[in-house]
Amino acid sequence: MRAIGNPARQPAARRVLITGGCGFIGSNLADALAARGEEVVVVDAMTREGSHENASWLKSRWQERIEVLTADVRDGDAMRMLVRDCSAVLHLAGQVAVTTSLEDPLSDFSVNALGTLNLLESLRQENPLAPMIFASTNKVYGELTCGGEVGGSSGRYSPVVERLSHGVSEATPLDLYSPYGCSKGAADQYVHDYARVFGLRTVVLRMSCIYGPRQFGTEDQGWLAHFMIKGLSGEPITLYGDGYQVRDALYVGDAVAAWLAARDRIDSVSGRIFNLGGGPQNAISLREAIDRIAMYRGVAPELRFADWRPGDQPWYVSDIRAISAALDWSPGVSLNSGLKQLYEWISSRVTRRAVGGALQKVAV
Repeated sequence: MRAIGNPARQPAARRVLITGGCGFIGSNLADALAARGEEVVVVDAMTREGSHENASWLKSRWQERIEVLTADVRDGDAMRMLVRDCSAVLHLAGQVAVTTSLEDPLSDFSVNALGTLNLLESLRQENPLAPMIFASTNKVYGELTCGGEVGGSSGRYSPVVERLSHGVSEATPLDLYSPYGCSKGAADQYVHDYARVFGLRTVVLRMSCIYGPRQFGTEDQGWLAHFMIKGLSGEPITLYGDGYQVRDALYVGDAVAAWLAARDRIDSVSGRIFNLGGGPQNAISLREAIDRIAMYRGVAPELRFADWRPGDQPWYVSDIRAISAALDWSPGVSLNSGLKQLYEWISSRVTRRAVGGALQKVAV
């Protein structure tokens, strides 16, 4: 991989550009595109854990079919150069943690909102016909606790109104909560508006919990992988709140299929906003996830509890009827199968020290 040194240099024509392409979803997207014979340019700031490992994995599998470049989406010159001859832009680069946004709101805004606007302007000026698919978040809907619509029952939070029986729909009003929610929400609306006002061919995907191989989960992002890493390492898991929070979870292979379908069907879905998640049939609470880990490992992880964090949603499940109809898509990997695959991938990265018998992650 290398940095972009000369803004006059252009990538080879008609390759798919993936920003944040060395991240969890980005690397899986790059792999899927290469597998179907497409040329890919992956650009990443390489600041997150696992980025270099994912880059090496992609290059080892696809050699010259995937080019990996180091750049920041806030670099307008680099973005203009990169989008000039691409066939599509899959935009996943971003600051991904609510906690980080609370510590440094200005940096959070500059990466998520300004970085996305840089990319949109680059497309508008250099390559307005190229489709752009954007990774938004369910956090744009806020806490979703107003009006007593969500309550606790049977050891998990659940909706108590018929309106939410299929999950949260795209018609739900935005309620941007936390700097992260604000920055992603601003980017979300810019991407949508550039389709309306400037005619760019954009799609917004408001993603819920995506999980699967190549996910280096942390306490701030990728909670299912984080729980499994902690459980396998014999370290305590901290639950913020009571642990009865519910999320719908979508296996990364299914998420990739939706992304590629949105790109392939851009003529019919341009300007649309979709929720992308596992839907009600793939919903799980934090405590239920920990029970799965205990079952896989044979030992229950140690639990610790802390206060709720700003913007935490007691319940969020995506209504995926709109994206299913528009893209002829639905989740194909069950929660049972997907979680087992994630656990096996994380287990494969864990080795037992010869001395001391402690488990540790393989060095990245």
